[in-house]
Amino acid sequence: MNIYDKAHELARLLKNSPEVIEYKKMMEKIKENEENKKIIEDLRKKEFEVYSKQLQGIQITKEEMEAINNLYGIIQHNSVIREYLEAERRFSIMWQDIIKILGEAVDIDFNNI
Repeated sequence: MNIYDKAHELARLLKNSPEVIEYKKMMEKIKENEENKKIIEDLRKKEFEVYSKQLQGIQITKEEMEAINNLYGIIQHNSVIREYLEAERRFSIMWQDIIKILGEAVDIDFNNI
């Protein structure tokens, strides 16, 4: 079997994995509700802003932290968003593990050219 056949086999396995199936299902649930979609978008935006500031060494304001904490509070009481974020986390862990395995197999450090 050649490498492309194996790549297609991996693609089929991924497509049918519980992590992908659940993540896609929860994505659809989020898309069905504009309010939930907006909460997720707001959370992503605020998390990105905070992360960007941290990378630049800029102090995070009390107001920024309160805004994120308020969103987390809303999420705690919203089972659909909680389940979506959990499905996303499980998918991300699986995806990162696969990328790590493939990277280690070829033994190429893409960060050190």
